[in-house]
Amino acid sequence: MRIALAQINYHIGNFSGNVSRILDAIGRAKEAGTDLVVFAELAVSGYPPRDFLEFDDFITQCQVALREIAAGCVGITAIVGAPERNHDERGKDLFNSAYVLADGEVKTIRHKSLLPDYDVFDEYRYFEPNTHFDIVHIAGKKIALTICEDLWNFGNNPLYIVTPMDELMRHQPDLMINIAASPFNYTQHVARTDMLMANVLRYKLPLFYVNHVGAQTELLFDGGSLAIDAMGNIAGELSYFEEDFQVFDTENLSTHSYQRPLDKYPADSRKIGLIHDALVMGIRNYFDKLGFDRALLGLSGGIDSAVTLVLATQALGKDKVLSVLMPSPFSSQHSVDDSLALLRNLGSPHELIHINEAYESFGETLKPFFKDMPFGLAEENLQARIRGTLLMALSNKFGNIVLNTSNKSEAAVGYGTLYGDMNGGLSVLGDVYKTDVFALARYINRNGDIIPENIITKPPSAELRPDQKDSDSLPEYDILDKILYQYIELRQGPRELMAAGFEEAVVRRILKLVNTSEYKRHQTPPILRVSTKAFGMGRRMPIVAKYLS
Repeated sequence: MRIALAQINYHIGNFSGNVSRILDAIGRAKEAGTDLVVFAELAVSGYPPRDFLEFDDFITQCQVALREIAAGCVGITAIVGAPERNHDERGKDLFNSAYVLADGEVKTIRHKSLLPDYDVFDEYRYFEPNTHFDIVHIAGKKIALTICEDLWNFGNNPLYIVTPMDELMRHQPDLMINIAASPFNYTQHVARTDMLMANVLRYKLPLFYVNHVGAQTELLFDGGSLAIDAMGNIAGELSYFEEDFQVFDTENLSTHSYQRPLDKYPADSRKIGLIHDALVMGIRNYFDKLGFDRALLGLSGGIDSAVTLVLATQALGKDKVLSVLMPSPFSSQHSVDDSLALLRNLGSPHELIHINEAYESFGETLKPFFKDMPFGLAEENLQARIRGTLLMALSNKFGNIVLNTSNKSEAAVGYGTLYGDMNGGLSVLGDVYKTDVFALARYINRNGDIIPENIITKPPSAELRPDQKDSDSLPEYDILDKILYQYIELRQGPRELMAAGFEEAVVRRILKLVNTSEYKRHQTPPILRVSTKAFGMGRRMPIVAKYLS
């Protein structure tokens, strides 16, 4: 049996576009003489469609699209993911389903059994879980067809009371197919491969796995679809961060030779290389899928805006990103010079707007109300808000989308100004700790200096008051980021952190800053997710709470 895996970048709700891409892949599979072509979970609608699933018209359009795809399945079979109505009055109105299409029609449908509702997932909000298990027959083979989470009920503390493959094994299948929407984080490729391999070794069956690729706002999908033979040898792995298509023969799966796409990332920089490519894809897809092509950002001379600028030019093109330099009375000349050097290296356009006059004007306007109080946080934030206002004015006038340049360390402890440096249409580095921003800069410069060395090596500063440094307000980033990682990603509490050797006063201060800054994060742009626990849809915390605050 010849099986094609089609790894496609879908667009949520773009039915004509998704159908066109699927039909193109079906045509390609026919030309390659395949029996079966496999597409990803909820391919027709795109993933995650979220509350679009509550609109009957949306589901109807999914069904219309499926009929169009089925009409193209003559002389070949396709497996395609799409929502299916639940015709039983009991339970949720929909299933998350895999459709088997052949002879111009829907042959059979299988529903997803395990519906995740943790982290970024909320499938049980919309879908009814499957409780009936049966194989499908395609080209003389008995296939155990599952959908994403259905293969993840492994380990000492399983999340679900049923394991779908245990139920399907009673029908003695010949092979496993899993269609998925597995979002990227920089460790997911390891967890995913381990999980798929565990299924193969447990059930002694070959496995064909198809994942999404592309960005859906903050969720990034890395692809990496796999074919694994019954002995646990990887017969093929599709590309990361781009569409791909490969054909496999089940009769000689073990003889397939391939080079792992991950091999292009050196082992010592794989994490940062994956983050880099994920962010570039995330920016590019956000703009493409919204129909925008030009970006705008404030370039401060610091490392965060420098890295954001480089990533944006790689995603959109150097001429499509406008940098705005906005020095204030407290900006150093070297910050302006460093920014100009970076712009020369990139060949990217810029504007220079001094904010001194605007800052002084606001100061005069507020003087009667500020009375004789000393210079403080209000005056510092005023500079950031003037810059934010200028960026949004340019965005409104010319249609450039503002890129937010704040990093995860700053977002975590509230080290940023609402309606100032925290505004924008998309947060590029909001899930990247400051120490990893430095690593990204080094990765960008791996083949030659793009980001000037002085931007990387000088002490970080907001430059909102004389001689200001980030370390005046925060612990050094190598300490701060370790505490933040263990608290946010690993959910370690103060006792665990202090037992790990961190000072009690530092721990309690940092955790308080994280929890009392939640109101700020609720007002920030969507953040491209690259970690296992990003701010936004995957981390749901109350604003008004007493715990650790």
